[in-house]
Amino acid sequence: MTAAIMGCQGPSLTRAEAEFFRAAQPWGFILFKRNIDDASTLRTLTDALRDAVGRDAPIFVDQEGGTVQRLRPPLARDWPDACAQQGGQRAVFLRHQLMAHELRAVGIDGNCAPVIDVAGPDTHPFLQRRIWSNDPRRTADLARAATRGLLSGGVLPVVKHLPGHGAANADSHHDLPRCSLPLRALNTRDFVPVRALSDLPLGMTAHVVYEALDPDRPATESAAVIGYLRDMLGFSGLLMTDDIGMNALGGSMAGRSARAIGAGCDIVLHCSGDLTEMEDVASAVGPLQGAAADRAEAALRARLPSPEIDIAALAAEFDALTSARA
Repeated sequence: MTAAIMGCQGPSLTRAEAEFFRAAQPWGFILFKRNIDDASTLRTLTDALRDAVGRDAPIFVDQEGGTVQRLRPPLARDWPDACAQQGGQRAVFLRHQLMAHELRAVGIDGNCAPVIDVAGPDTHPFLQRRIWSNDPRRTADLARAATRGLLSGGVLPVVKHLPGHGAANADSHHDLPRCSLPLRALNTRDFVPVRALSDLPLGMTAHVVYEALDPDRPATESAAVIGYLRDMLGFSGLLMTDDIGMNALGGSMAGRSARAIGAGCDIVLHCSGDLTEMEDVASAVGPLQGAAADRAEAALRARLPSPEIDIAALAAEFDALTSARA
């Protein structure tokens, strides 16, 4: 298997994409709005992606709710942004258990959520809406409830953005954010949720420069930051990059991918579905092997079968909790 998660261009798999995936064998796939049509078409696509690689590959989506929600009605509830969620830990657990049911129904078993960043004075507005709290402990508690809900519904959570994007000063989709806080301040605030959730099976890096650890390179490409994440913050799960195609990073797709793997990332996430770029990424990252392969296997072992649950009862409890707090 190739140490990559990749996407495709549309709501159905082309012959060229299927042939590429069959040869390249990416570890997993990711879907976006461009890939999502009705439930039947989406289920056909997820089946086709797995057929192309000949195994039960994980398929991810960004289904945080609110601002970042790829599946919308009628495929899923119109979930609120994290900052607007009412009802406490129980409501957050139920929200993500119901969300898992929606995802599994169309063949998706990985969710790039929850965000475990801590809101602060420099947090970009696009990220601010997606953050649970400005209190690091509350952020960790609500994120733990979210991951429990997803896992109990048979969906792998991916906590993001490690080791913490809240103190950065830009949106990494467009620019390279920097964080100038000293290490002591980061450890007492932004890194608190990371340490509290370090046992989870998957995490995503931040394209952020943490000047206290490495003033020259963003976390995704920094051995110093990833070493700190592993050795000092204790994160033991599979570590994937944020989208390697984001404007925060520079250079070619091959160069970005090689630097990320060289810095200690296990998997490169490439999202655009551009076939030429995916070929470059696959060539640069090489096979999934060693400790990264072990972490990938451990992550898949956490992907439990989707259980039989009383959706109506859970939805009613969620609605009661949230309406009572509204």
